[in-house]
Amino acid sequence: NIGLIGGGLVLLALVPLLFSASHVNAGIQMLIAALFALAFNLLTGQAGLLSFGHAAFFGIGTFATLHAMKAVEAGLGLPTPLLPAVGGVAGFAVGLVFGWFATQRSGVYFSMVTLAIAELLHALAPHLSATFGGEAGISSMRMPSLGFDFGSAGEVYYLTLVWVVLAALALYAFSQTPMGRLTLAIRENEHRVRFLGYDTHRIKVLVFALSAMFAGIAGGLQAVSSESANYVLFAIPVSAAVVLHTFIGGTTYFLGPALGAAAMSLFGFAVSDVSRSWLLYQGLIFVLIMLFAPAGLSGLLAHNARLIRERGLGRLALPYARSLAAGLGLGAAIVVLVELAHTLMAPEYQAQLRPGSAWPPVDLFGFAWSPGNPLTWSVPLGLFGAGLMLLRSARRGFEADRAAAAPAASTPTHGGAES
Repeated sequence: NIGLIGGGLVLLALVPLLFSASHVNAGIQMLIAALFALAFNLLTGQAGLLSFGHAAFFGIGTFATLHAMKAVEAGLGLPTPLLPAVGGVAGFAVGLVFGWFATQRSGVYFSMVTLAIAELLHALAPHLSATFGGEAGISSMRMPSLGFDFGSAGEVYYLTLVWVVLAALALYAFSQTPMGRLTLAIRENEHRVRFLGYDTHRIKVLVFALSAMFAGIAGGLQAVSSESANYVLFAIPVSAAVVLHTFIGGTTYFLGPALGAAAMSLFGFAVSDVSRSWLLYQGLIFVLIMLFAPAGLSGLLAHNARLIRERGLGRLALPYARSLAAGLGLGAAIVVLVELAHTLMAPEYQAQLRPGSAWPPVDLFGFAWSPGNPLTWSVPLGLFGAGLMLLRSARRGFEADRAAAAPAASTPTHGGAES
């Protein structure tokens, strides 16, 4: 695991050297989303408190950092690399106040309180011009500091990478402390922890504030990166995105939420330019993960890594190949159907329709697809059916291999029988 993490850090460090500025900016957003998901998972995955309004603290961190950046422009001697700490302090302070109220309740009631907090800020922010800049928001500029001008995407990327790595290490260190263990105990059985004499409400308030602090650091990095923000940061989609990222990545493993956030941020960057239905695809991915891999991408990777170690890649090569082919077939069928439906229902296409005339063909993937031609619909449906058949075949292959491995594992060796 340490080797994989080290290799991943090396690859992350090489990003500005290998990719264009636009891709480096996408990498910055991936890193920020990863830290935001890790901060959210401290509250949800470790403490068992599902927040629907964590964008509140991300936004607070962003605006606090922007105000600090404006103060630096006016002559404040705060180095630019330390600006995200301002977002962390603001997030911790606001999280301490709101956390005291929110953690009075648990379960769905806690989730509704956090949602109300974010919506309250979203409603008030346009009217608090001095703090949030009204409808236009706030903008500032990164100032040169410590020999760097922070004018290039590469310098901002490395600043973001250092902060994300340090924050991730701090979050992991907290999970290994007695307080972190108590947080897990509260998630599993709060009544027993209270019976042992601990003030569970105080612990939950502290964890809430720490989670808000790291979300504020992520918001501070967002401020340094984009140099502007408006009240949209408090909107429901921002809170919903971190929930999706965390559960897609998996809450069981520490880096699972970071994996999910990075993967879905990259997915959005790659797909949003070629399809207006990319949010629908993101929703479909979330549904499929929850149905067939509840442990998330990290759990799925860990499970398959364990299978390969136990049985060997050679024995599983054919089922994996069938699974890959099934995924490609099902994915292609879904994409064709979604894009066809989206185009046919678009106002631009509907304006071309004339009563009594055939529907015009649709240009998609370099081909003309006629809605009235049965072949248009038989292609994606055929791909879907073939994908399902391959998926069943792959599943039978995995089951057959498991059945073949079970007798060998259960048969005692000669030395085992003697012992």
